[in-house]
Amino acid sequence: MALCCALRPPLALLSLPARHRSLGTATAAPRDGKKKARVSRSLPEPSWEERTPLQVKYESQKKILQTLASRLEELGIDAQKPGGLCCPLQPVVPSPIINGYRNKSTFSVNRGPDGNPKTVGLYVGTGRERNIVCVKANHVENIPSKHKQVAQCYEEFICHSPLDPCILFHEGGHWRELVVRTTRCGHTMAIITFHPQQLGQEALATQKALLKEFFTCGPGAVCALTSLYFQESTMTRCSHEQSPYQLLHGAPHIFEELHGLKFRISPDAFFQVNTAGAEVLYQAVGELCQATGDTVLLDICCGTGTIGLSLAHQVSKVIGVEVVEKAIEDAEWNAAFNGEFKLTVAKRISNCEFHSGKAEAVLPQLLALWEDARPLVAVVNPSRAGLHHRVVRAIRNCRSIRRLLYISCKPEGEAMRNFLELCCPPDPQKKLAGEPFVPVLAIPFDMFPHTVHCELVLLFTR
Repeated sequence: MALCCALRPPLALLSLPARHRSLGTATAAPRDGKKKARVSRSLPEPSWEERTPLQVKYESQKKILQTLASRLEELGIDAQKPGGLCCPLQPVVPSPIINGYRNKSTFSVNRGPDGNPKTVGLYVGTGRERNIVCVKANHVENIPSKHKQVAQCYEEFICHSPLDPCILFHEGGHWRELVVRTTRCGHTMAIITFHPQQLGQEALATQKALLKEFFTCGPGAVCALTSLYFQESTMTRCSHEQSPYQLLHGAPHIFEELHGLKFRISPDAFFQVNTAGAEVLYQAVGELCQATGDTVLLDICCGTGTIGLSLAHQVSKVIGVEVVEKAIEDAEWNAAFNGEFKLTVAKRISNCEFHSGKAEAVLPQLLALWEDARPLVAVVNPSRAGLHHRVVRAIRNCRSIRRLLYISCKPEGEAMRNFLELCCPPDPQKKLAGEPFVPVLAIPFDMFPHTVHCELVLLFTR
């Protein structure tokens, strides 16, 4: 989570009514009896703090759609709609929960304002300005108290450790990030990242044993962890395949319930950070798909299968693709479990298949020889890096896909490139031969209260 977003003013401040209104026209009565020109005066527009968060988010999404319309115009596509948008924009859908909604938080280890080099918290500042400082998350409204408790205990542990924190890899040190995941079922998973440097296996085993003792028998036992993981990492980000997550204590997975389904979550599996908001989002996605009983749903970047499994009862088949191997294992388990034990869904799940691998490798092969006559609807929910150009090409060149839902947490970033490639005229150089898509509707969802960000669902058809 970007700290600059987490430390925005509290919601109470953002909801203050706008005090500045137009004063209209006023005519002054001069003392010399001469008439003065009528002057229209208005004070500046309300500041960021004086507008509601949803107004601010709506305006930012509006600018994104205006930018997309302008970029499409440059490509010779008449995309201007009322307000300069590329398509109608609905109001921001609010989050059911405002405070403490995050089910996953990442805490860094660095020097705090008091000089403590083992402060566990969130970064303020930038590397470019060389003013980074790590502050505790005590007053951050979107992080639940359980996450803050685990972070405080981790700080207590490393402060008593003789090992240094790993702030810069080349300067040595060991203790690094802490990730905390929680669920509405009451489960808590803690994942501690550790740089091994030159430590041998015996020294590593000692540190793991001390961690386990602290969180099971020592002061950290108050956290009541469901799972405690340890990962040795020499990189900024490290997957399970690159360096396996080592379970030190508890169960290997935590579980969440969403739309009456039970989902298994691994340490590095993607799961929407706002569970209550995800339920609202997925319901809307189901409606926008306009799926019928014979529709095939293609769920690209499917994570643990939450979208596909939530909509499985509406379609004839779900095909999921995901790069994280452990997430696919979770998705397959989730499909099997919910197929055997239906909770509150009207139909058992037995119509899902999941493919592990990079979407740019799996999807082209999957769609190249697609001959299924059933309607094919695609839903993509990529990371901030957007979709690989081969994925966009495969979607664009598959004639069977007439409806596409693109879910993005950063539509102004690399996703914009994807939008343009989906909608541009046929381009032989980029091998974009298929009929262009057209943006027809945009709906923002406030998945991240207390920040300026939201999740945008953009519906394309052709």
